[in-house]
Amino acid sequence: MLIQPVMFVKRLIVMLSGLLCVSGYGADWPMFRGNPALTGVAAGALSDKPSLLWTFKTRGDVKSSAAIVGGRVFVGSSDTNLYALDLASGKRLWSFGTSSSVESSPLVLDGKVFVGSADGFLYALKAEDGTLIWKYKTDDKILGSPNWFAGTNGEKRILIGSYDYRLHCVDANTGKTNWVFETSNYINGSPAVSEGRTVFGGCDALLRVISLADGKQLKEIDAGAYVAGSAAMVEGRAYFGHMDNEFNCVDLNLGTNIWKFRDRGFPYFSSPAVTKDRVVFGGRDKQLHCLNRADGKRIWTFASRGKVDSSPVVCGDKVVVGSSDGRLYIVSLKDGKELWSYELGQPVESSPAVADSRIVIGCDDGSVYCFGTKSN
Repeated sequence: MLIQPVMFVKRLIVMLSGLLCVSGYGADWPMFRGNPALTGVAAGALSDKPSLLWTFKTRGDVKSSAAIVGGRVFVGSSDTNLYALDLASGKRLWSFGTSSSVESSPLVLDGKVFVGSADGFLYALKAEDGTLIWKYKTDDKILGSPNWFAGTNGEKRILIGSYDYRLHCVDANTGKTNWVFETSNYINGSPAVSEGRTVFGGCDALLRVISLADGKQLKEIDAGAYVAGSAAMVEGRAYFGHMDNEFNCVDLNLGTNIWKFRDRGFPYFSSPAVTKDRVVFGGRDKQLHCLNRADGKRIWTFASRGKVDSSPVVCGDKVVVGSSDGRLYIVSLKDGKELWSYELGQPVESSPAVADSRIVIGCDDGSVYCFGTKSN
């Protein structure tokens, strides 16, 4: 049977989208989890024993995860500021003050930086100098990170969840609303984007599948408990943990659960990294878990000495993650053996950003740390 050209192109786009989601989008790390599908996979490779290259001190906890684009680091702090730092030296290039804590991880797109604040605003800034372009008001705090997609005419649109119970879609250039979808409780995590849909959970214990074109709900799936983190989307499936001690894989087309993983009685706040055959995520049981992507069977666990709310990043054959025990870890993707760790001293709730063979991560001590290979 011959495949019509249009159908062939659509299938090719879907296939390539899946490959990009699993392999990473390139050398930069422009947003939370690295790409719109939130798969947490970075391009390139990491040193077996990276060195501390620089630190940058803010005046508050750094729970925001960094974005790295064009040799710059963008990261928020509970001191109410978003900072732009030089990736090579850690020197401050500019800062932008909001009216409350910035736990949201920034999104860098087309020369703009988009970030939410606990003051309830989504801000759009010039990446070059931090000048305000526009701000969009929600009715409660924003702790999750923005995502984006291209509309039917190629126009860029930004998605952000808020504690006002709503998912907001706004125009990237103007900040004008395109549509708003209302839920029945807080949206704490970031919406994942893939194949014309966005998926997110919330404190209403539901996983929602929304059409990007018009903001209409396509599916409503019982998550089992409230979802504090973010789901990853790969090839029509969503991978996420919830606060009733369970991690799930869901078929988004059928709205049914494919597999569930339940270990001990500790919740999952960490968002997963998804590779071609594995799913890696942290737990409040003080462990990093690696499961078989196909069936949810355990491959390995790695024990830290504190809860793992930090979301892991896979880069090549390594996994990078922080822990509330005050350490940043690199473990083997193959067997979960510890390869390297560095003691920061205070809990690490931020998630790593990995680009250009460097790791950037925030810490509750108020500092941003950068690790990599020292140049001669």
